[in-house]
Amino acid sequence: MSIELVVFDMAGTTVKDKNFVGIAFQQAMASQGYEIAIENVNPLMGYEKPLAIKMMLEVRESDKSKITEALVDAIHTHFVNGMIEFYKTTTEIAPLPNVEETFAALREEGIKIALNTGFSRDIADVIISRLGWEDKIDYLVASDEVPYGRPYPDMIRKIMAELGVESAEHIAKVGDTEVDINEGINAGCKYVIGITTGSFTREELLPYKPTHIIDDIAEVPGIISASHEMAVKG
Repeated sequence: MSIELVVFDMAGTTVKDKNFVGIAFQQAMASQGYEIAIENVNPLMGYEKPLAIKMMLEVRESDKSKITEALVDAIHTHFVNGMIEFYKTTTEIAPLPNVEETFAALREEGIKIALNTGFSRDIADVIISRLGWEDKIDYLVASDEVPYGRPYPDMIRKIMAELGVESAEHIAKVGDTEVDINEGINAGCKYVIGITTGSFTREELLPYKPTHIIDDIAEVPGIISASHEMAVKG
């Protein structure tokens, strides 16, 4: 079966991130008195952000009665406001190397491009606008637009419904974190491609059993064209 759709993550996969997201998350937690080392923040970056906040609080707050929706909302609001302000004003926002060329190469082959993210939609929209990607992708879905974010397959299933892709066997998922890989596996994607441009190293991605691990997003079209050739021969 040939690939009809590639679903890419955003920060760390297609969008340059010098740990801007992790630092904003760290600052949001600190705003409510929770000091967390950045190395303990980064592994959670692919998750829907309110869930990541709850996961951190469960580890660091001994009085579980304090872990309320109001506390999570306060931390998340601080994070969202900080990220929106950052992405609206930063001069550092940019695609990662070879991303736009990869989008173009895939679309030339008739393959649809979608983005999904652990960000909320308001943050994602600012990023797309600043990068001028409105016409470079076919669809965008954020974690607050579905019942469950990663590692659940809801975002990929929403994309499939919107773009008319009938089977996950026609999809490749590309992302830089453990939850990207588990999302792709849970959705049943034919290819689940881990990339080392973001939060996880090759060694850290390996245990989650992606179908491929790459160091450069420009490798994606080659993986897909090889699958097309096999499909034709088959």
